[in-house]
Amino acid sequence: MMIQALRIREIDRSEYSILGELMVDVYSKLEGFPSPAEQPDYYEKLRNIGRLNEQAHTTVLVAESAEQAIVGGVVYFDDMAMYGSGGTATQEQNASGIRLLCVDPKSTGMGVGKALTNECIRLAKASGNTQVILHTTQSMEIAWRLYEKIGFERSTDLDFSQGELPVFGLRLILKDEIKT
Repeated sequence: MMIQALRIREIDRSEYSILGELMVDVYSKLEGFPSPAEQPDYYEKLRNIGRLNEQAHTTVLVAESAEQAIVGGVVYFDDMAMYGSGGTATQEQNASGIRLLCVDPKSTGMGVGKALTNECIRLAKASGNTQVILHTTQSMEIAWRLYEKIGFERSTDLDFSQGELPVFGLRLILKDEIKT
């Protein structure tokens, strides 16, 4: 089932707290993922996710439903130097990055994550980059399957650990067509 009239767009300043609270809610409920008490700095970053939109080479995107509700979001980087992860990803050249994808649980299975990811791929192609990089964890099984279906492949050279949490790198080499 797809959301009718789903719109992907840049976040508005008035929506920073809406997306931030959605991100905290979604990530804190992932089974096996660190809790806010275990990684308070990470959750503070999620809570203030909209502020990343004010950073160079960074765009926070939201998915808006036909009812004009925010049903998801993601951070897109057109320069990996701004990506801000552990490991070697920030040194990648000619690459865009995707971080912190989230979908409102009430909208799971409606194509929100796919639409956000495909918009990031479109932006990466428009910027002239030749690859898109992202990270995921074992707790993010639904997102991981989506990324692989779109064409992302494991890239162990991008793996790192966030405290005790293993974080896995995925890479998409850009071609002319986006898989749907």
